[in-house]
Amino acid sequence: MTQVLTVIRAAERAVVDTLQPAKLPMGEPVAKQGTAQHQEAADIGASVGVWESSPGRFRRHLKNREFSHIVSGRCVFTPDGGEPVELRAGDAVLFPANCEGVWDIRETLRKTYVLF
Repeated sequence: MTQVLTVIRAAERAVVDTLQPAKLPMGEPVAKQGTAQHQEAADIGASVGVWESSPGRFRRHLKNREFSHIVSGRCVFTPDGGEPVELRAGDAVLFPANCEGVWDIRETLRKTYVLF
């Protein structure tokens, strides 16, 4: 059986798609976001890629679990009912399924992600 690897290359330099306003913005400035190298692994119900957001605040709501590695930038994520967590370049984070909360992007943030 042949194994196929899904690889994200040079995440720090990946060209991000056209930036779009955050879907659930909170105040000004409205963060602009985009992805690069988004790849689906339908056979295992996962996807990977690079995500970038300009500064701003917005709500997060994803049904999937997510593992992310922060490539550059700085933010604070506050899960609903939880304490704020500062994330910066070099950090990794695991979001549980159905994790909701508020992103507060302080410096343009770039991360690799795995949704599963």
